[in-house]
Amino acid sequence: MRVIDSNGQMLGIMATSQAQRMAERQGLDLVEITPNAEPPVCKIMDYGKFRYDESIKAKQQRKAQKTTQVKEIKFHPGTDTGDLEHKLRQIRQFLSEGNKVKLTLQFRGRENQHKELGEDMIARVLDMLKDECFVEQAPKTQGKIHGCLIGPPRVKKGGGKPQISVAPPPQTPAETPPADPANGGGIRISIG
Repeated sequence: MRVIDSNGQMLGIMATSQAQRMAERQGLDLVEITPNAEPPVCKIMDYGKFRYDESIKAKQQRKAQKTTQVKEIKFHPGTDTGDLEHKLRQIRQFLSEGNKVKLTLQFRGRENQHKELGEDMIARVLDMLKDECFVEQAPKTQGKIHGCLIGPPRVKKGGGKPQISVAPPPQTPAETPPADPANGGGIRISIG
């Protein structure tokens, strides 16, 4: 097997028993790093310390990982203005925390006959939040429930700020090319 010492220096290819004796003399362990290599690669190291370091790295990765939750806000076709404003504040708070929000509107009783009122309610909420969210699932009706899924606005890669494209100013009549009477009044284009 190919052996690497605790400092990362290559010791070369040697028998397993010889590598184990070297590790025991140093008070360390012989750990197989890549078993599929030809010959297998082993390293002389403190295995307990190695496992501890790996667990610390894994813990830091889990800590750094951002978990998003899906919060649900329920509406009814007759949701009043005050309630709607309160629900909008909740939605904005959830979005600012980086969570996704599921908007659901449940039809009860005779409300099933006027589903367009509920659809209008969800459309109105989405219109009020159009600059503050990204619609991940478009509104759709499934049985007695009409809903959609929204998330925080997506940031464009390469700078972190949304890019704004500026349209060129409209041409003034003085800048428009003259009409070509031979072409039926169209624009004259010269190639040359």
